Amino acid sequence: MNYLDFLKMIPEAVLVAILIITFIADFASTKQTERKWLNPLVSVLYFALTIVCLLPLEPENAFGSMYVTSSSVNVIKAILALGSLIVVIMSRSWAEENPKEGEFYMLLTSTLLGMFVMVSAGNFLMFFLGLEMASVPLATMVAFDMKRNQSAEGAAKFILTATFSSGVMLYGISFIYGACGTLYFGDVRHILMTIFAAGETSKMLLPVMGLVFFFSGLGFKISLVPFHFWTADTYQGAPTPVTGYLSVISKGAAAFTLLAILFHVFTPMMKYWHVLLMIVVVLSITVANLFAIRQSELKRFMAFSSISQAGYIMLAAIGYNWANSVTALSYYILVYVVANMAVFSIISVVEQNNGGKTDIDDYDGFYKTNPKLSFLMTLAMFSLGGIPPFAGMFSKFFVFMSGVNGADIHTTIGTWGYAVVFIALLNTVISLYYYLKIVKAMYIKHSDNPLPTFKSDCNTKLALALCTTGILLFGIFSYVYQWIATAA
Repeated sequence: MNYLDFLKMIPEAVLVAILIITFIADFASTKQTERKWLNPLVSVLYFALTIVCLLPLEPENAFGSMYVTSSSVNVIKAILALGSLIVVIMSRSWAEENPKEGEFYMLLTSTLLGMFVMVSAGNFLMFFLGLEMASVPLATMVAFDMKRNQSAEGAAKFILTATFSSGVMLYGISFIYGACGTLYFGDVRHILMTIFAAGETSKMLLPVMGLVFFFSGLGFKISLVPFHFWTADTYQGAPTPVTGYLSVISKGAAAFTLLAILFHVFTPMMKYWHVLLMIVVVLSITVANLFAIRQSELKRFMAFSSISQAGYIMLAAIGYNWANSVTALSYYILVYVVANMAVFSIISVVEQNNGGKTDIDDYDGFYKTNPKLSFLMTLAMFSLGGIPPFAGMFSKFFVFMSGVNGADIHTTIGTWGYAVVFIALLNTVISLYYYLKIVKAMYIKHSDNPLPTFKSDCNTKLALALCTTGILLFGIFSYVYQWIATAA
């Protein structure tokens, strides 16, 4: 093994450094009653990580192509780092009340490290190691509020579902290994091309079964329908900063990885996974929208919203052009990060000033007591719903365009591609209805006991400023989209 290959893993090396610095800082200050400096320290470290990920790093292969990176991979790492920075900033007031504050930051860093390894994997074994490196600390983060029964229940459902989905995924990988005799992405693709070019049904069955089980296992991680049943309970039980992290960072990393593996490994089986993906996308968007309408608890509401958004994210993958698909998906994740984290930042500060309650009815008349937060929540909801001129409208437009890119409407599969995009467009109207329910509660509904007027802490203001800037500018400045497209 060439140990110099470790020098090619610069973002991962920075994360390891952050983990070590956070551990030393936490260990050295255990006896201090107040550690107001710990969150700013971690925030600065994550800001440095974001800058490193934004640097034009050269594409690298390491460890015999088990670790592979590219310009598009560097872009998604920068987006994940930015989202994690916002999570760290917004979590300060909650984390400082917890005696295990340092452990929370270390778990956050550990799971992000796993996601970085996962998106850079060039081998199914490396991919699975990265996935588990991300999943295990994430389950601990969900259970971080140990005194709350809902937190323990949500963590139990998350870890059981994660274990089951990992088993299903490993079962699928074993089929792929049995058919190809290798776990390297490039070699698997070459062997699959040979198998499917020969057209021997007996040899095609094993990789098809492997694809189905692999897709199902990763579908659980992204919470696509029908693999979504754990999502609402876990989101409701987890601490609000962790829920925000689950909904955007974890989902974004898994979605990008699924897209990359479908295009780079299972290309010879495109006609199989195209149909599978179309069905799952339509179910995810439609079922989640219908269930979101019925929710009365805001974190469960956002859980079903995230399932629907996952469907929109994967809509980009049904196109036939890798560059357009990865550009649309990465841009959608970027916009989704800032819009969703704005919502969860407001939910977090309201929760702290409302006795831990997160019911939608609690926001009745919210505008009268907290007009600024109501306005920012409205901007975020408009962006999530795709209302122009906010960035969410442009992100939806690009995934719609990517979904039909290269599809021939005169063929059956091309016709279904246009049909899926049309169904997604109709569901956008439905999503506007339930997103505007929150706006209606804040501005129109009256409450006899409205939420009190309160001031947000500086970290919440900073997180909201970053998110709002993204909501307003990412759709206007074409440079952001062009940067992603150039990388792709």
